[in-house]
Amino acid sequence: MKRTSFAGWPCSIARTMDLFGDQWSPLVLRESFYGVRRFDEFQQELGIPRNTLADRLKRLVDVGLLEKRAYQDEPVRYDYVLTEMGRDFFDVLAVMSRWGDRWLSGPEGPPVRMHHVDCGHDTHAKVICEACGEPLDPTGIRMRTGPGYPEGLKNRPDVRRRFEDLTE
Repeated sequence: MKRTSFAGWPCSIARTMDLFGDQWSPLVLRESFYGVRRFDEFQQELGIPRNTLADRLKRLVDVGLLEKRAYQDEPVRYDYVLTEMGRDFFDVLAVMSRWGDRWLSGPEGPPVRMHHVDCGHDTHAKVICEACGEPLDPTGIRMRTGPGYPEGLKNRPDVRRRFEDLTE
């Protein structure tokens, strides 16, 4: 079955899902945040088949989330290191973790906690407004088209119902 590409959709969520396209890629990135850098370490920690891991690492390198750095010459072996783009994905994983802790943890509680070293407390992700610092809630959000939204779609009735204030 051929996979549908969302790369051209006018939606950052769809484009992000297209970039990953599977359940292993975010887990490879999670392991990178835990300090894993080498192929064998990823394979051991995740229990992922070697060919699947090789494909995911190649994809994550190709799209710019990881960078390959040789640490051995003969045979050539690589570390896989988070790039700026990859480090920026931490926020996504933190929010996913919080949601999973709330809705998917058993009665014993979350399997992993985030500890904020700077203040010394366990914590979780919180989505706030960049401008005012208040928590974001879906009831207080309205979606608007941005500068990258295709001009040819803005006047379609279904698009006009979905977004408000299309002129800005």
